[in-house]
Amino acid sequence: MSFDLQHNRRLFYWLCQISGWCAYIAINQVITVTASRFTWRMFFIDLYLGVLGLGLTHVYRYIIATRKWIELSYKEIIFRILFSSFFLAALIIGLLFSIMFFNNMIPVNVNITGSVTVNLFYAFFVIIIWSLLYFGFHYLENYRTSEIEKLVWEAAVKDFELKTLKSQLNPHFMFNAMNSIRALIEEDPERAKTAITQLSNIFRYSLRIERVETVPLEDEIKVIEDYLALELVRYEERLKYSITIAPDTRSIEIPPMMLQTLVENGIKHGVAKMPAGGEITLTAFAKDNALTIIITNHGVLNEDDVKNAKGFGLANTKQRLHLLYGSRAQFNLSNENDKVVVKIIIPTGEAIC
Repeated sequence: MSFDLQHNRRLFYWLCQISGWCAYIAINQVITVTASRFTWRMFFIDLYLGVLGLGLTHVYRYIIATRKWIELSYKEIIFRILFSSFFLAALIIGLLFSIMFFNNMIPVNVNITGSVTVNLFYAFFVIIIWSLLYFGFHYLENYRTSEIEKLVWEAAVKDFELKTLKSQLNPHFMFNAMNSIRALIEEDPERAKTAITQLSNIFRYSLRIERVETVPLEDEIKVIEDYLALELVRYEERLKYSITIAPDTRSIEIPPMMLQTLVENGIKHGVAKMPAGGEITLTAFAKDNALTIIITNHGVLNEDDVKNAKGFGLANTKQRLHLLYGSRAQFNLSNENDKVVVKIIIPTGEAIC
């Protein structure tokens, strides 16, 4: 794999190098023909310049790679590019005019100083363009590599955060559920058996969510029903609840244990603190390509909790929604009369992670 990549990079380099200098020769010939100054001597001079330029820039590339110029700062690279381009241009033109001088190829009426200056500037410009293309390609390649590495890192961090959030939920829920059935063991054995079955369903569900990021809404509702049935053992007539789920929402995917946590919070921080108890309601419906879930419970949250959605696992829920859906998901917490209202809107498309 690495050999093929290295081979393809080398092949691409030589393809660009040869085609680029062939284009240089062709452009010079077009200029010569356009100016009606074509001679075979001019053709061989341009051919010589192209071959010399190809060879010297290949050596230039070797120096860049071995000296690791790509890793230097912009100021250091700019200085090296300017110096190297001028040196290579001077070397090319110096060799060219030396050969022409010793072979008596310089016309008598030619201003040598002016001709050398013009050709030196032209060669310097060509090497500068070569340098910019070479460094530009490598910076673009490095940028793409760093972006891929960044995305891989972010995905790994996001996956770790989701697993951490789920691990925070599971023990908290399990201990509360076991406390709910403790009193049944001697008082009502048959009901205790049913409660144990419900608890086993919850354990099975908790094992499943370790391997998935989302579950169908109907699976989450079954766990909530088992949980509420267990809580009835503790609170008896103090706890009332109702669940209303639109049929077309049952297969919509949501984060596991999210709704159960909110229902649990409603009981623990609302209904349980009221002498007369209270009611938990959960409603879900689909509208405008989104799933809307509304959970209410009797009780009152302070203004800081309403404003910032902090505490009681609410920050946990907001973070999970953000990790899975980004800004497309909405979470709202409010006080309405004597009830706490949680409203969640989840897009029905796929999660972003």
